[in-house]
Amino acid sequence: MQNAPESSLVGQEYEVEVGPVAHGGHCVARTEDGRVLFVRHTLPGEKIVARVTEGEEDSRFLRADAVRVIEASKDRVEAPCPYAGPGKCGGCDWQHAKPGAQRRFKGEVIAEQLQRLAGLTPEEAGWDGTVMPAPGDKLPAGEVPGWRTRVQYAIDAEGRVGLRKHRSHDVQPIDHCMIAAPGVSELGIEKQDWPQMETVEAIAATGSSDRQVVLTPRPGGRLPLVELDKPVSVLRVEERDGSVHRVHGRAFVRERADERTYRVGMGGFWQVHPQAADMLVKAVMQGLLPRKGDMALDLYCGVGLFAGAIADRVGEQGAVLGIESGKRAVEDARHNLQHFDRVRIEQGKVESVLPRTRISEVDLIVLDPPRAGAGKQTVRHLAGLGARRIAYVACDPAALARDIAYFAEGGYKVRTLRAFDLFPMTHHVECVAILEPAEKGR
Repeated sequence: MQNAPESSLVGQEYEVEVGPVAHGGHCVARTEDGRVLFVRHTLPGEKIVARVTEGEEDSRFLRADAVRVIEASKDRVEAPCPYAGPGKCGGCDWQHAKPGAQRRFKGEVIAEQLQRLAGLTPEEAGWDGTVMPAPGDKLPAGEVPGWRTRVQYAIDAEGRVGLRKHRSHDVQPIDHCMIAAPGVSELGIEKQDWPQMETVEAIAATGSSDRQVVLTPRPGGRLPLVELDKPVSVLRVEERDGSVHRVHGRAFVRERADERTYRVGMGGFWQVHPQAADMLVKAVMQGLLPRKGDMALDLYCGVGLFAGAIADRVGEQGAVLGIESGKRAVEDARHNLQHFDRVRIEQGKVESVLPRTRISEVDLIVLDPPRAGAGKQTVRHLAGLGARRIAYVACDPAALARDIAYFAEGGYKVRTLRAFDLFPMTHHVECVAILEPAEKGR
């Protein structure tokens, strides 16, 4: 470890009263001399001792951990996971908070981002302020739902299984991840050593019994013989270009949503919570209300989840164009939706492909962009297509709020917004915003 610069405040401790929750899994506090602290492992209203983990004398803000609680919040519980806490695993943010409080904090973050970046109150966004848990996730304080169907384990230099520490490449060795889905835990990955591996990703499909392990060797590392507690397919990430190749078994897993089976290949993207795909499709379809004969766009379409749902509902006279940048995902989407003559999937970045299509008018749009959002250029283009309804699926409330503001410039307002707690114990939250033209008759 390199010596910290002389101006570093790492290790400095401050006794502070904790303010509101902020986007990113921490709370805001101020020292007596006015320094802003972003503090993890604490809750609003607590009095704590915070130890600085990042920052220097001239930093705009400091990052810190709560290392001692002087006055605890009524929302605090003992973290169920032994690996949660200052300096330990960075995977969960709110193990120390009651489940209901976690959802309340996520709602406060969404409201703050909407107000700050889009100038909207919850009422103006058509949102009642609640963050809905998935069925079955509403557990008593101290219990943790096992929801994560895809877990990327980090492997330390000795070959031990662990997870990354917060904002670090350091590995916290573990023998069990509490938020891992049963289908992941039953593989027994944590029981073994994985010499010469950098990461081991486990995927447990919820639409089938398919199980997959994706191995990333260290430079020059050789693949081990994989013998786990359940049958698995094994894939390898190539050192030279990051491409994924099949070692043995299927190159894909089969997932299920909206009464349809989807092939998801080579470790490709699928919603991590076992109920997320169905819940999001339902929210999007309820918001869009597709009609027979509609023309729709599905942007950042992945393996075709929303495109398939829309195609089912627009009938033979309707049409759906999906756009996705990932080559393998496009292959999967075309396979998954091959029996729909009315669906076309194009490969490339949305901002490049969409203008080339020369589409000037559509009825419906669904977009599920990456964490950074769609951005001003793409939103401006979409706002010019005259869609009756637009469904925006977002995993980051800040990006969503920014893009909502861009849509407002293009003449669209938020009709409804719904929020779902599909990442319990973490700060992440999924939102579905339904937008429509601000002026009727457009």
